[in-house]
Amino acid sequence: MNYMTVGKENSISIKLNYKDWGNGQPVVFSHGWPLNADAWEDQMLFLSAHGYRCIAHDRRGHGRSSQPWDGNDMDTYADDLAALVEALDLKDVIHVGHSTGGGEVARYIGRHGTKRVAKAVLIGAVTPLMLKTAANPGGLPIDVFDKIRTGVIADRSQFFKDLATPFYGANRPGAKVSQGLKDFFWLQGMQAGFKGVIDCIKAFSETDFTQDLKKIDVPTLILHGDDDQIVPIAASALISSRMIKDSTMKIYPGAPHGICSILKDQVNEDLLAFIKS
Repeated sequence: MNYMTVGKENSISIKLNYKDWGNGQPVVFSHGWPLNADAWEDQMLFLSAHGYRCIAHDRRGHGRSSQPWDGNDMDTYADDLAALVEALDLKDVIHVGHSTGGGEVARYIGRHGTKRVAKAVLIGAVTPLMLKTAANPGGLPIDVFDKIRTGVIADRSQFFKDLATPFYGANRPGAKVSQGLKDFFWLQGMQAGFKGVIDCIKAFSETDFTQDLKKIDVPTLILHGDDDQIVPIAASALISSRMIKDSTMKIYPGAPHGICSILKDQVNEDLLAFIKS
């Protein structure tokens, strides 16, 4: 494991854990909630074998990274990502973000620009805004996210076990989702810090990425399942694709939120084709 310091809180260093596999043009991965860098191993193994350097970090408050009390918000997540990119002096980067990580990539570009960015990929991303507001009538009511907070606080272990089912679409007729994969989701969730997990719910649901998406000026691939029960496609990818100037959207028919695992071979091939294009 590799660690780098991204800041301090109460004189204590805040460190990010990250994986750094392979050689070549860098592909940097930002994971979803409540997961960590392990969620990307299928993509990292595949792309590393095809000549790319794959880097994935555990977001602060998640996985093996530090669990600070403060800074569990999208601006800080984006700044942590920038610190990682700059510390490793990465250039011509392809940024890939899933779910909350898609928001992290958008906010990173919104705050730090694209001078180090070659392309972006948003997979099941929470952009432009998950929360229902007057300006975003297609979003989800605040009650949905309040119930997530309540469930996590009451019994986060059971909540993560239950959440794995819709995450991977295991509740759909004919679905083939192994118990091992659902257990893997639970394990990653339980590695995250309690405070970071709770704070991140607000970050992924209430952050408006509209202006960030408008600043994306590099080729962008948007992948989304049209049976995504976690981030409904109508209020996310269908809108984001219109906001990003140079974007290509690919919809996976009948696919759930966790397509990077359930449809890993298809996702891997689509990523490779886009990176090479």
